[in-house]
Amino acid sequence: MKVSWKNKKDFASKQNINKESHDHVLSENLQVNGTTIKKLFDGAMDFTFREIEINNIYHAMIIYLDGLVDLEKIELHVIHPLMKDDKLNNLGSKLTIEQILALLSSADVKQGYTFQEVIDQILIGSVVVLVNGIDKAIFISEQSWEQRSVSEPLSEAVVMGPREGFTENIKTNVSMVRRRLKTTKLKLESMQIGKLSKTEVIITYLENIAQHSIVEEVRTRLGQIDIDAIEDSGYIVEFIEDNPASVFPQVLQTERPDRVVGNLLEGRVGIMVDNSPFALIVPVTCFQTMNSPEDYYGRFVMASFVRLIRYLFLMIALMFPAIYIAVTTFHQELLPTNLLFSVAASREKVPFPAVVEALLMEITFEALREAGLRLPRPIGSTVSIVGALVIGQAAVEAGIVSAPLVIVVATTGIASFMFPNYPLTGAIRLLRFFMIFLAATLGFYGILLGVFFILVHLVKLRSFGVPYLSPVSPFNLNNMKDILIRVPWWMMNQRPEQTGKRNIRRLGVRKRKY
Repeated sequence: MKVSWKNKKDFASKQNINKESHDHVLSENLQVNGTTIKKLFDGAMDFTFREIEINNIYHAMIIYLDGLVDLEKIELHVIHPLMKDDKLNNLGSKLTIEQILALLSSADVKQGYTFQEVIDQILIGSVVVLVNGIDKAIFISEQSWEQRSVSEPLSEAVVMGPREGFTENIKTNVSMVRRRLKTTKLKLESMQIGKLSKTEVIITYLENIAQHSIVEEVRTRLGQIDIDAIEDSGYIVEFIEDNPASVFPQVLQTERPDRVVGNLLEGRVGIMVDNSPFALIVPVTCFQTMNSPEDYYGRFVMASFVRLIRYLFLMIALMFPAIYIAVTTFHQELLPTNLLFSVAASREKVPFPAVVEALLMEITFEALREAGLRLPRPIGSTVSIVGALVIGQAAVEAGIVSAPLVIVVATTGIASFMFPNYPLTGAIRLLRFFMIFLAATLGFYGILLGVFFILVHLVKLRSFGVPYLSPVSPFNLNNMKDILIRVPWWMMNQRPEQTGKRNIRRLGVRKRKY
């Protein structure tokens, strides 16, 4: 059997490959190749093959998976040229791979040499052409399947700014990033993760800005993932985080291409996963999770004001129920006299202590929130809102909970909806219960102790080696321009030092003063 190798390596070493990998080379005998491939796909109802004759002399076989290919394009670009093209009359007695490639009109045509390559190409939706007498396979990219069109991101909606979000098609996602960065410095590295799914994962970064150490660390962590299948980018998050046990997100998940581009320009690395509309950004800091994409599209004064409100309600979402429990249980003297009498009167008929009362309301609120998410969208929001109103009013009238606590829980719930990052919202919701238990046992001392433990944890936390609380800890005054407030664009002339120090300056000298 004549064997032709792509890399011209030794034939004997190639034949020693594990038989289970199907990595043996193709034969010149079409019947042998076809029988082997048919056995591998035995039982797959979508497996399709068609035998044709080229120039009524050379036997060939076309193989593909129905549902992953465009049948009209196959007829136009593959079958018609091979069977009815005028160039067929010029073929000699010995058919070569170059002559076949000259007949095909498809734009994306590749060659393969092993059964494993044939299998991989069939599974990703390519059309495979095998010809008798040729020990190579031709792969023609004619993929076509149903996919969601580009639409506005649901998890990161904005009033001002771009309206397009990522889809489940990784090629579409790459094109949206490429349209925004028209430079050869934008690098895209592809790899496959998942022994069965072979999911395509793309690492993207700007070569002249991103630090080589961070890019290499991303490659290493992704390369160490050994799993059967990757169904979404969320699968990858827990594998690449520095501290998977932490409740705080150490990887930024976004479905906005403009947000990915903004972070690439600051020296970070993007990770896009096929079949997932959410891209990953690393490294990430705590303050990034509190920033909304809309902060950069409006005026800096309003953006700064909204950010400060956001941080205020972060404290409310975390500690408001705990403060209520601490005051009503241990520190009543902190309340004004009239308010103290009002709270005491409202709690007079309540049979439970404040902590039990708070836990009942918080758990009920969490259940209503989850029900609103899982129910069909037209009725989900209605059920959650009406349910909260009805249950809250009924609970107060029945004397199960007090009216002030209903106000506290409702305010806390509204505060938790203000965060632009959903994983951060989940972290605050969990820590709220932690703070409630501390307040119920130690009062304000417990709250201070809880805040201390959270701050110590955040200081120790890292995201791909970058301190989670940077640039506050370690402190960097120059990088504070985009933390609690956002200064005007003409003042943000430098990239964050933790990720963009290779090319720190991103804004030219301002020549005009206003």
